Amino acid sequence: MARLKTAYLAAIFLFLYAPIGILIAQSFNESKYRGHWTGFSLQWYESLFKNEEILEALSNTLSIGILSALTATVLGLVTCLALREVGKKWRAMFMSVANVPILNADIVTGISLMLLFLGLGIRLGYGSILIAHVVFNVPYVILCIMPQLMTLDKSSYEAALDLGASPFRAFTSVVLPELWSSIFAGFLLAFTMSADDFIITYFTRGAGVDTLSTAIYSQLKLGIHPDMYALSTLVFFAVLIFVALFMLSRKKLDAEVL
Repeated sequence: MARLKTAYLAAIFLFLYAPIGILIAQSFNESKYRGHWTGFSLQWYESLFKNEEILEALSNTLSIGILSALTATVLGLVTCLALREVGKKWRAMFMSVANVPILNADIVTGISLMLLFLGLGIRLGYGSILIAHVVFNVPYVILCIMPQLMTLDKSSYEAALDLGASPFRAFTSVVLPELWSSIFAGFLLAFTMSADDFIITYFTRGAGVDTLSTAIYSQLKLGIHPDMYALSTLVFFAVLIFVALFMLSRKKLDAEVL
């Protein structure tokens, strides 16, 4: 039975990571044709850092992702704090309304935002993409923060007020530390959704503004260039390093608490 479980887990991991392994191997392939190995080479990585179009798209993706995630996290946190103070009926109704953008088709959201921007006279470009990403990221942040916020005991916050702390000081010293894990999770989820989005970005971007998803889509007519294999490999290893550092810091924090 133990061997069967091990074989099953190995098959699952192989299914998940075999495509990424092939992608990584292709990024070091001297040939630009898929499935034809001609030798080890770093030429696609050199070509990547000389490709201004891809580097600009990467810069747009990272900056929009970080800014939209930060903004959505702040708005989501404030919304959750406000919802905690209302009645259960109104809270349930608002949470249901907040879940609609998550369940709604991306193409509907993208077209709706495009029409809204055009109707308001907002020029499509970097700013419109940023606003659109904030809009569809806020509900995800709320879903991350709200459950943990509802489990917190108000007595600690009230005790801090009784001891002379200001409402802001009591919030930052008592409530905020308890919410850091859910806030960070909301930020990561918002950043991931932003970086991964294509449909909403496609409808709200202007001429000459691209993220990685739209830049890759524009290359499909001519075929994906191996530069993208190199870029995807670097992004994958960057995520691995980030996750490893996060796990180490989490273990260190848990050890200090104990």
